[in-house]
Amino acid sequence: MRLQRRRCPWPVRVIVDSQSVKGAETVSKATRGYDANKHINGRKRHLLVDQDGLLVDLLVTPADIQDRDAARILLTRLHAEHPEIVLVWADNGYGGDEFATWAQTALGITIKVVSRPKDAKGFVLLPKRWVVERSNSWTMRARRNARDYERLMSHAEAHIQWAFITLMTRRLTRRNRRTDAIPTPFAAAA
Repeated sequence: MRLQRRRCPWPVRVIVDSQSVKGAETVSKATRGYDANKHINGRKRHLLVDQDGLLVDLLVTPADIQDRDAARILLTRLHAEHPEIVLVWADNGYGGDEFATWAQTALGITIKVVSRPKDAKGFVLLPKRWVVERSNSWTMRARRNARDYERLMSHAEAHIQWAFITLMTRRLTRRNRRTDAIPTPFAAAA
């Protein structure tokens, strides 16, 4: 898919963000938390996506885990599996000199925080960050992901992965309008 768009076959830049979702009564107290910023009792989904919005890695945690703490786990895993990734775009939740310095020195990954303009009111489309926000909304299309029902966090991760597998297979099987409009020699002979 990346080759069809004339891009490098593996991503070198990713975008990270988290999404808090309410936990159903089936989610145990040991694996849920309260996100005071969003007023949600449940879990947090931390996504790493490429520039096309496709999943690179994910981590599900209790909602009270700070974004930077989860990002340390995600980025360490990311560096082990994909050492070619050198740049991560993030929001202010991942800011801070200590975290950025750790990522640069320990992993060789640069964290670029895309901040919201100070004078902005209401919704603002932020460059690079909109990609991961769109990916979060794609996962919510799968009805089961609108709320977290899973007892185990690994099962919650599997549901997110399933949503992205569905998305990727739909993209791969989508007909290309440009190439379908061009008649092939075999179609003309038939």
